Amino acid sequence: MDRKGILIVVSGYSGVGKDTLMKAVTARYSQYALSISVTTREPRENELDGREYFFKTREEFDEMIDRGELIEYALFCGNYYGTPKKYVEEQLRRGRDVILEIEQKGARQIKEKVPDSVLVFVMPPDAATLEMRLRGRGTEPEEVIRQRLLKAVEESTYVDNYEYMIVNGDLDKAVEEFHQLVESQHKELDRNLEFAQEIQDELKHLVSVKYPGAE
Repeated sequence: MDRKGILIVVSGYSGVGKDTLMKAVTARYSQYALSISVTTREPRENELDGREYFFKTREEFDEMIDRGELIEYALFCGNYYGTPKKYVEEQLRRGRDVILEIEQKGARQIKEKVPDSVLVFVMPPDAATLEMRLRGRGTEPEEVIRQRLLKAVEESTYVDNYEYMIVNGDLDKAVEEFHQLVESQHKELDRNLEFAQEIQDELKHLVSVKYPGAE
């Protein structure tokens, strides 16, 4: 039975540790491919183009939209983010599970276009931990932190659009919970109907050969 890749959409509050969690998942398990988003925001210190994001100007981003090169895109905290289509489609064809780390508007777009995608929201253990992680970056001014906390309050009202939740408190535990969640998706019958049909056909053939005339 050929294993088909699953598209996994991961969202979470800014500062919750999505990047760290997803990088740990892909480092531990080779079945995952982490899609790199395109963004119009400026790179932070130590971020490299093509590693954390593909950094584009607004004009370049608009051109990608016009050429149909993005699966989804959305405005977040004054900057645009989008998911390149080609890489995702190639990895899924190869049977790899593709992780899209995107915000909620983009997640809804993906679910509409790919109904069997899996939506996962990453939560902090508590609000105080989220604020501590935001401040711990040491790369953003107070106004940006305020905006991100206000955005988190807004996003918290849409969490029920997601199907699963992972609490990112203990990193190792969160990695294993995420992996087991995806593995359970691979075992769902709806994702294996073709294989189930093959077995049914084989059984019918077996019975017809061994017991001619049997119903």
